[in-house]
Amino acid sequence: MPLLLGSTETLVSAKSSRVAIIGASALPVGKLTSTSAGIADGLEHDFLAEVTARALAEAGISAADVGAAIFTQNPPTTKQLGFATFMMSQLGISCTGLVTEVGQLGLTGGVAFDVAATQVSSGQADFALALGVVRQSSGDPNVALDFGIRAVGDVNFQAPFGIPPIGWYALDCVRYMEDNGVSRAEIAQVAVKSRANAALNPLAQFRNPISLSEVLEQRPIVEPLGLFEVPSRADGAICLVLAREETARELGHASVVVEGRGFFHEGHHQIADYPHDMTAFPSARNATASALAMAGLSLNQIDLFELYAPCTITEILVTEAIGMFPRGEGHRALSEGKTNLKGAQPVNTSGGCLSRGHPPQLTGLYGLYELREQLLGRAGKRQIKQAQHGLHTCELGNYNATLAHVLGVCQ
Repeated sequence: MPLLLGSTETLVSAKSSRVAIIGASALPVGKLTSTSAGIADGLEHDFLAEVTARALAEAGISAADVGAAIFTQNPPTTKQLGFATFMMSQLGISCTGLVTEVGQLGLTGGVAFDVAATQVSSGQADFALALGVVRQSSGDPNVALDFGIRAVGDVNFQAPFGIPPIGWYALDCVRYMEDNGVSRAEIAQVAVKSRANAALNPLAQFRNPISLSEVLEQRPIVEPLGLFEVPSRADGAICLVLAREETARELGHASVVVEGRGFFHEGHHQIADYPHDMTAFPSARNATASALAMAGLSLNQIDLFELYAPCTITEILVTEAIGMFPRGEGHRALSEGKTNLKGAQPVNTSGGCLSRGHPPQLTGLYGLYELREQLLGRAGKRQIKQAQHGLHTCELGNYNATLAHVLGVCQ
C-alpha cells in the first residue's frame, strides 16, 4: 500500500531531517519608498512581494511549491489587517501547511523562522517561508512610543512612569558601569565597530564610518545612551525559503542547515516586579547552551555570532552571558578587537541593530540572513574566512527570554 501524505511513517521520517535555508532575499534596511507611481504611500505588500519572488527564484521553486508561510506580525502602522491572508492572495499561494502571523516583540523574526522550520521538519510542508515587512517610517512616532511604553512592564504599575524599551537598556548600562568601573566610552566602542561592519554591508541602514568622539558627542536619548548608541526607526522586508536538507541536496543548492536551537524564558516580564540580577541575562546563557548541545558543538567551535543587541551595552552583556567572556570582561574583549571582523570571535558582522538597522519584527530574520551569507562565503569584504558554524540569538525585552539557533554549512 502506498504511503499517504501525512501518515505516521512519513512524519517520523521527516522529523529525522535537518532543515536548510535554500533561498533568501531582503531589501536594504532604511526608509522604504514606493516605486509605483499609482500608489502614494507604498503599501507593504508591494515590497514583500518583490523579495518573496526573488527568494523563490533563488530556491528554484514556484509559488505552487510552497506548503507553509509564517509571517512576522505587522506593527500598528500597517493599514492592511489580516495581512498574512491578504499576502497569500497577492502571491498566488495556496497551502496545506500553516499560514499565520506570529508576534512576540523582539523574538518575532526568530519565532517566524522557528515555526517555518518546524513545518518542514514535521512533514507538514516540503517548502516553507519565513517572511515579513515593516514600514515604521509611515507611522506616527507617538503611537510607537505608546506601544513601547505599554510593553515595558505592568501596564497598571510600571507603564504610567513612561519608561520606554530603551530605558531598561539604559538601566543595564548604569548598573554595568557601576559594578565594573567601566566608562561610557568603553561601552560606546560597540557603535564604532558596528558602523565599520555595516560600511561593508549593502543591506545596512547606516554605512558611513564614525569615530568614538562622534558617538560621545551625540545628544542623549536615555542617559547614559546617546543617539548612536540606540537603534533608529527602520523599514525592511525579507523572505527565507526553508526545505529539508536532502531536498536542498537534490536541488543542487549550496545551503545552510539548522544544527541546533534552544529557548528559555525566565518567567518574568521585561522589567520584573521583584529584585533580580538585571545584567546576567540567564535566558541567553540557557538558550545558547541548549542550541549548542543539540548541534553537538562547543562555543569555541562557533566562527561568528549574530546577536540581537539593540543598544551598545546589550552586545557586551550578551557576549558575557553566553560564555564568550567572563562577566565584567566583555568591554575589554571589545577594546582588544576580539569581536571585530578580524578578531577571534566576530560579533554582528552585519552591523547589527545599531548600523545594519533594526526593523523590530524582522531583526531576527535579518540576523539569520547574515549568517547564511557568511557561511556560504557571500559576505564580500566582511567575510569571515572558512566560517562553518554561526550562532544567532533574538530576545524578548531585556533578554528575559531568548531564542537561539546554530546554523552550519550543508556538507
